[in-house]
Amino acid sequence: MSRRNQSVTPLRWQSQMLLALVIVPVTAAVAVEGIFFAPGSPWLPVRALGLGAVLPLMVWKSRAATPGAALCGGLYAATLLLVGPGWRTPFWPLFALLMLTLGATRFGRVHKEALGLAEARHGRNAAQVTANLGIAALAAVALRFSLSLATPAILNTRALRLALAAALAEAAADTLSSELGEVLGGEPRMLTTFRRVPAGTDGAISLAGTLAGVTAAVVIAAVAVFALGLTLGQAALVILAAVAGLFVDSLLGALLERRGWLNNDAVNFLSTFVAALLAYWMG
Repeated sequence: MSRRNQSVTPLRWQSQMLLALVIVPVTAAVAVEGIFFAPGSPWLPVRALGLGAVLPLMVWKSRAATPGAALCGGLYAATLLLVGPGWRTPFWPLFALLMLTLGATRFGRVHKEALGLAEARHGRNAAQVTANLGIAALAAVALRFSLSLATPAILNTRALRLALAAALAEAAADTLSSELGEVLGGEPRMLTTFRRVPAGTDGAISLAGTLAGVTAAVVIAAVAVFALGLTLGQAALVILAAVAGLFVDSLLGALLERRGWLNNDAVNFLSTFVAALLAYWMG
């Protein structure tokens, strides 16, 4: 699929808009949780904030993200941990996504550096993290308040779980298809024309990259079976939605990103949104 990691982000206003669109409501939701719901279950915010602090520190120390990106990731991790009591939370699919991402980013780095496609040494920035995890964080906010406030059926909790899992599965699929597709080789071809193009071209796909992406979606869906209580049938819907989002990502890259109408952060955000929306609808 198209290249995910850029040292210079064009159309910077789109990245800044995404940050505001996600961070403001997620921060507000965490604050409301601490004020109104924490007294009834004080262990929940303590655990969320504790792991939400450890995770970004680990990511930052591994140089996989800038300090700002690590803080954003910690906020989103805390949001997912606040979804419910106990340890069966969306945090575990997120943790699996992080492990897959770290491994894929480092796999074949010398080869990617030779192609000029390796991730910057300082890691992902806050906008890139938000583009991949923002939809999952917003779905977690909706799910938490749906469970807490017994909101109307329009916020179906089962469908929200599928949407959240699909957003994480698509983000994992997108990252691995890019990172591993460049190393494993194969003929990258433009999705819209199927003409051969150089590795890293926006909108390009390869068999190796696609298989890596599907595998990542399967891994996240499998973790979600345990963490979110999904059935195998629901996990299959998550995988289907994630793979659909993966191809939407390449389609947007080919049609809009190459023309300079969307930047990579916007493409990633929209593709996770499509995956989540499709999973919610099927749910």
